[in-house]
Amino acid sequence: MNTSFAWIKSLVPGLDATDQEYMDAMTLSGTKAEGCQRLDADLEKIIVGQIKKIEPHPDADKLIVCQVDIGTGENIQIVTGAPNVSEGDKVPIVLHGGRVAGGHDGSKTAGGIKIKKGKLRGVESNGMMCSIEELGSSRDMYPDAPELGIYIFEPDAEVGKDAVELLGLHDSVIEYEITSNRVDCFSVIGIAREAAATFRKELKLPVVTETGNREHAGDYIKVSVLDNDLCSRYVARVVKNIKIAPSPKWMQHRLAAHGIRPINNLVDITNYVMLEYGQPMHAYDLDTIAGKEIIVRRALDDETFVTLDGQERKLDENILMICDADKPVGIAGIMGGENSMITDQVKTMLFEAACFDGTNIRLSSKKIGLRTDASSIFEKGLDPNNAMLAINRACQLIEELGAGEVVGGAVDVYPVKKEGRRIPFEPEKYNRLLGTDISKEDMLSYFVRLELLYDEAANELLIPSWRQDLECDADIAEEAARFFGYDNIPTTLPTGEATTGKLSFKLRIEAAARETAEFCGFSQGMCYSFESPKVFDKLLIPQDSKLRETVKILNPLGEDFSIMRTVPLNGMLTSLSTNFNRRNKDVRLYELGNIYLPKQLPVTELPEERMQLTLGMYGEGDFYTLKGVIEEFFQKIGMKDKLMYDPNADRPYLHPGRSADIFYHGNAVGYIGEVHPIVVSNYSMKDRVYIAVLDMPEIVKEASFDRKYMGIAKFPAAVRDISMVAPKEILAGDIEKVFEEQGGEYLEQYALFDIYVGSQIKQGYKSLAYSLTFRSKEKNLEEADIVTSMERILDALEKMGVELRKN
Repeated sequence: MNTSFAWIKSLVPGLDATDQEYMDAMTLSGTKAEGCQRLDADLEKIIVGQIKKIEPHPDADKLIVCQVDIGTGENIQIVTGAPNVSEGDKVPIVLHGGRVAGGHDGSKTAGGIKIKKGKLRGVESNGMMCSIEELGSSRDMYPDAPELGIYIFEPDAEVGKDAVELLGLHDSVIEYEITSNRVDCFSVIGIAREAAATFRKELKLPVVTETGNREHAGDYIKVSVLDNDLCSRYVARVVKNIKIAPSPKWMQHRLAAHGIRPINNLVDITNYVMLEYGQPMHAYDLDTIAGKEIIVRRALDDETFVTLDGQERKLDENILMICDADKPVGIAGIMGGENSMITDQVKTMLFEAACFDGTNIRLSSKKIGLRTDASSIFEKGLDPNNAMLAINRACQLIEELGAGEVVGGAVDVYPVKKEGRRIPFEPEKYNRLLGTDISKEDMLSYFVRLELLYDEAANELLIPSWRQDLECDADIAEEAARFFGYDNIPTTLPTGEATTGKLSFKLRIEAAARETAEFCGFSQGMCYSFESPKVFDKLLIPQDSKLRETVKILNPLGEDFSIMRTVPLNGMLTSLSTNFNRRNKDVRLYELGNIYLPKQLPVTELPEERMQLTLGMYGEGDFYTLKGVIEEFFQKIGMKDKLMYDPNADRPYLHPGRSADIFYHGNAVGYIGEVHPIVVSNYSMKDRVYIAVLDMPEIVKEASFDRKYMGIAKFPAAVRDISMVAPKEILAGDIEKVFEEQGGEYLEQYALFDIYVGSQIKQGYKSLAYSLTFRSKEKNLEEADIVTSMERILDALEKMGVELRKN
């Protein structure tokens, strides 16, 4: 967004700042100024002079000698080769010591070109007459300038006056970086409103008066909007008895400062109001509008339309069109049609100011490959309440400039009026958010300058419809901060509840799992969550198993990645297989990853995701090695009691005699075992493979990092060994359960130190030997204390069918 600084100053009369001061202040108040270009940067000592007398040069056919009145009561002599000057012409003169911007061909020189007295072919010349290019501009911006030659002022130009001022070049063009949510700032009035608030000056907006004769526009044109979702407002006015002529110099200069080429009064007025109010408008020749009717509708599929640039555009049903009773006459918000364009022969003109859906305009512009100044504004989403004000301003200028007779009234299709919003005024909250201590009165003074009204009874701020960016308390706090001054906000420490800054309990358990696994020689792996349905066959999972009920991927990369895994084994076994076939020995891997269990089929909601700790190994070590890793992990997270193993694990992918489900306090928390030989073969391995899977959500429920300190024992321990013969079906865990229940308060610990099955033991039995340690915290144990505990243990074992070993 660029604006003329002189135009801004005309709307903020009290504004007295240099270019740099203005840019710095605007940037600090939130309207970031990117740069500045002085239009008169290299122009010095240039005045209006009048040619009094012209004589031929005595020694050059293409040069003439001019006597020029510069308003000081004396004439100076200037030699020129310009072919277009005559006696009486008033022209820009550069005096001795002055500067011009560049050459006659428009070429620019850094710092300009300094003009000095001198002689041209022997004749003295005391200055230079200037073309528009030498004044730093071009014929595009000053269409009255000759193609070759000196710029000639109007006859009423005052001799001796500043020529640069007369050309409107004592100005700066300020470039801003405006965010897309500040649509109001894509206009000169919007920037001026920010400048007035920033510098605490009065904003003096144009006074728009009611215009029009006693007729009504509704008698000339009918408007129907068929797609209100894409066109929220459409305003039409009519101007008759059109008189095409150049626009006044002041308007041409303001347009030129914004890089817009002046064309004629009608086109210049629409461009001027678009810059001033940020509301694009379009004009149609009313005599070309069939049926004197405007219909706003979507285009037809494969419909074609020739725009003002002469290009045929292919349309579809998503593009909004402005049509008459027979045909399209314009692409809404982008460009009008060749069939309704304004020509020099126009008699009656239809003025359009509308508000179109910004997203639709952006997509339509991209689709047809045409982006205009109007579309770039519409696509940001305009305030529909601005349309009537802008079109009335344009009609006012038409009357003031004598460009036509404005017909009274307007056709206004506005089914749902856009209202401003209300936001509670909460200064304490804004101060907490900003870390400031701005008083309520100061905040309200900022908001008044921004035209945000305050309803004291409701304690609410009334947000105008053109401030679309203000939606919540954070936005209001930002407005307060902008005008309090970001540089004035003190440095404060963050406020809020204190946090410990540590990992959550769940993450601490997972960290303990990683630490234990890695300490025991396992390396972490990561496996895909996407798998193939064929995995279940490789794992020998039955057809009716719940594990085959999976979440299917809607757009899979292929069948091998078409479902979400319900068991974590495939990824682990695939990784072990890769290592095995690359001849890596003694491989140990672990993974912490989710399985995905659908809550119902077909899937209507997100599946249950359960984190699983999977341990896999082959080579050195066996079932008990892996069991030891699990128990070390359990001990680390406070789960050392009530841990049980059930050998009757019915899992088809595990060896039926070398596997177990793991229970803690009666709840299943995982399983462990040797992988079934057929499954091992399915994964192209020839070694014994061991797997353990722990269900982390269940473990997190039972885990604890609470520890109770126990001092060093003051009294000696008593140790008793017990060797027994038990049926094979009795598990060591069953025997240890007897120790727990019958050992009494003095049993400190027990340990299995021998197990034997062989010819010296009768068939169907096994020999186990335990060491039991007894200790009291209060006294030295007597033999009777130990004997009592041992008798209870032996009686319980005898009832189970366990015998003491005799030899």
